[in-house]
Formats: sequence, structure tokens, C-alpha cells
Amino acid sequence: MSLPKGLAEDVSRNLVMVAQLIDEDPEQAYGYSRVALRLASRVAAVREAAGFAAYATQKYSEALAEFRAARRMSGGVELWPVMADCERGLGRPERALAMAGEPEVQKLDKAGQVEMRLVAAGARRDLGQLDAAIVTLQSPELASSAVHPWTARLRYAYADALLAAGRETEAREWFAKALESDKDGATDASDRLAEMDGVEFVDAFDESEEESEEAPDDIVDLDDDEDDEDDDILDDDLDEDVRDDSAGDKA
Repeated sequence: MSLPKGLAEDVSRNLVMVAQLIDEDPEQAYGYSRVALRLASRVAAVREAAGFAAYATQKYSEALAEFRAARRMSGGVELWPVMADCERGLGRPERALAMAGEPEVQKLDKAGQVEMRLVAAGARRDLGQLDAAIVTLQSPELASSAVHPWTARLRYAYADALLAAGRETEAREWFAKALESDKDGATDASDRLAEMDGVEFVDAFDESEEESEEAPDDIVDLDDDEDDEDDDILDDDLDEDVRDDSAGDKA
């Protein structure tokens, strides 16, 4: 659907703001998405952006409705995994698993299929099926040594599932593999490894602040020296007064 030039520019500006803010300030991104939605609710890209903004703010029911609308308009299947994850967010992991077995999954590209596998494994964990979650993630994509945009997240999810199942040695190995492939910092694999190794990080800035609040022993208090001098002068004055009084008594 085409929009008049002025309206199209307004919608585009709001969509740009959604894209720029969705990671750093999802609430504000959500606000821009609502403006775009009021301006052009019959545009698939607007409904999709509104869905992702709602998803980022954990408004899963609203996100699912927007994704469904965008899918009806575009006819594509690329939103299928995130729609299934919305079902998880709504406390319906069984529906997410059902979606993982639908024909739409076969129409997804490789990245979409991996994403669907991650969602299905998450749904298994929601149901307390840890072993099934581990098996769900075991795939040629996990075993491959090639690095793709989704590799770090897949390895991380597998490591996390292993750790939850008490398989710590294997979990550490896969957290290390996730870190190795995580060039963009998409996971906190390094922190998880440090935690497993018992490494604690100290905030050097905070430590220096605490040290600055404590007065070092070798600092000379100039005020104390001045006070000592004043005391000496006062003592001399008192001694002189005493001598004068003694002389008066003798007279």
C-alpha cells in the first residue's frame, strides 16, 4: 500500500526512531511505533515494527496481534519464530511447540529455522523438560565449526541448558565456544565463564573512591600545627601573667 509523500515521510521518521531506540530505550521506541501505527495501520512494515516494539517491552499479547496482522498483509513466514516466542511469553509453551511442528517452519531460511529451534528449546525448558531441550538444540548447525550470526546464541543456549541439567563440564566447554564465536557481544558468555571459574570482578572506580574517602596516615595536618603554635603562645602568655602576679604579691 502506497502513502502520500508527506504521510510516508512522517511514518518513515517514526519507524527510524523505533529502529534506533528499540535496544537502548524500548519504551520510547514503543511510543514511536504507536504514532506510526496511528498514521499507517494498513502497512505491513508498520505493523511489524509495532510488533517488535511491543515484544521488546514484554507486551506479548499486543505483539502477537501485530505480528499476525503483518503476516496476513505480507504473506511471509519470517515472523513465525517470534510469534511462537510470544506464545511462550504468554505462558503457553505448548502452543509454541505446536508451532515448531507446523509446515511454516520448513519455509523459513536457515536463520529462521535456528531461531525456531531456540524457541522450541525454550518452551521445553518452560515445561521442565531439560533433557528434551538439550536434544532439541543438538543439530548440524550446533555441531558446525562455521560461524554465522546466530552461532553464538545457539551455542550459548545449549551451554545454558547443559548447566541447568547439572552437566557443568560440558556447559563450560560450550560457553567457551559461544564466547569464541560471539564477535558482537550478543551474549554474556564471558561473564558466565567467569562465574563458573569463581572469578569476581572488582569495580576499580568504586574502590578508588572509597580509598579517597579515607585520610592517608602520612598526610600532615597543617591545622593541627597551627593549633599547637597557638597553644604555645597561650602558654607563654599564661606564664607571663603568673610571673606578674607573683611579683605583685612579693611587693
